[in-house]
Amino acid sequence: MPGSAVSPARPPVTVVGIGADGWDGLTMRARDALRSAEVIIGGPRQLALLPAECRAERLPWPSPLRPAVPGLFAEHAGRRICVLASGDPMFFGIGRTLAGELGAERLRVLPHPSSVSYACARLGRPLEETEVISLVGRPLASLARVLHTGARLLVLSAGADTPAEVAGLLRDRGFGPSPMRVLEQLGGARERTVEGTADTWAHPPGDPLNVIAVDCVAAEGTPRLAVTPGLPDTAYEHDGQLTKRHVRAATLAALAPAPGELLWDIGGGSGSIAVEWMRAHHRCRAYSVERDPARAERIVRNAAALGVPGLGVVTGAAPEALAGLPAPDAVFIGGGATAPGLLEACWSALPPGGRLVANTVTLESEALLADWYRRHGGELVRLAVAHATPVGGFTGWRQAMPVTQWSVAKPAGSPAGPTPGETR
Repeated sequence: MPGSAVSPARPPVTVVGIGADGWDGLTMRARDALRSAEVIIGGPRQLALLPAECRAERLPWPSPLRPAVPGLFAEHAGRRICVLASGDPMFFGIGRTLAGELGAERLRVLPHPSSVSYACARLGRPLEETEVISLVGRPLASLARVLHTGARLLVLSAGADTPAEVAGLLRDRGFGPSPMRVLEQLGGARERTVEGTADTWAHPPGDPLNVIAVDCVAAEGTPRLAVTPGLPDTAYEHDGQLTKRHVRAATLAALAPAPGELLWDIGGGSGSIAVEWMRAHHRCRAYSVERDPARAERIVRNAAALGVPGLGVVTGAAPEALAGLPAPDAVFIGGGATAPGLLEACWSALPPGGRLVANTVTLESEALLADWYRRHGGELVRLAVAHATPVGGFTGWRQAMPVTQWSVAKPAGSPAGPTPGETR
């Protein structure tokens, strides 16, 4: 268009994966990119691997890293930029951050074999059958979610102290007999492996660049925690406010967690519904809303013990405590359904297709759920569980308090629920 200024195309940002073998392990294409760069950004260890023939300005990443990314690249706009990354930049690496901040279309990624690929090659393990857990910038407690007898894990270490910390967690969770191998400087001249079991781990801190292989073996008497919903009630610390095992399994089935989805767990109690939602897949997210501070702290402890320390805990009464939370994909109401405006707020927050599940044991809440069922459909069921218990010298059934459950998926274009004060 006449008179309009055309901005020059920005050069792509080249992301080069580099291993412990440094310059010698790079492809010719990666070397050419680094030689022709005007700016090279990376960690101090990675920048030190480059030879003098790379004449670009070298910039170490600032800390904290992510907030600095937009300004750093804006400062050097128009220059040829290379970013150094450990191994494969798109596997628990800087590539994900750059794609999110700059846009995937701006990146040219030249990957190197990851430390996991090297480790599987050394151990003779199929990569596709190996569970990979990163502890880089993540809580140690997240490892607990994947501890199962027979599981083969590769743990991406946060530093030299991580192997001892992993051994300690394994002992605490009843997996002390598990063999551990720490593989250091994979692919480099100083590659080394140290071995032991979590129970007897006494190796001093070694090289900070390491990967930890764990073959999970449970000690005798360690509770078995399945990957399906319905963990034993004894897996939780609680004061009686706990959705019991069989009802919990039915509730999670109705909530139907899927990777990446977010749950609101309202009236968290012990947090069992949110915990098992997040255990369903490592990308599942949840907020547990609990008005009692002691119970809220207990939810935090249960989440850490069962391997989902990322569970968000909100201390406060709903619906007021829901303000500011990200929109949910599913909502569970385990308590307080009769609180004025609670069902309306949850229904309004759900997107089309979002699921709402509410459990109750009181007649007042049951009447409310029946009314919402009449208005919006879904499924209204009564869950009754009985346990065999001694009756003198014989055995009989002891009936638990029945639970009424309403579950519904919000249809497209659905109106909000009845307003507070409307005749029900």
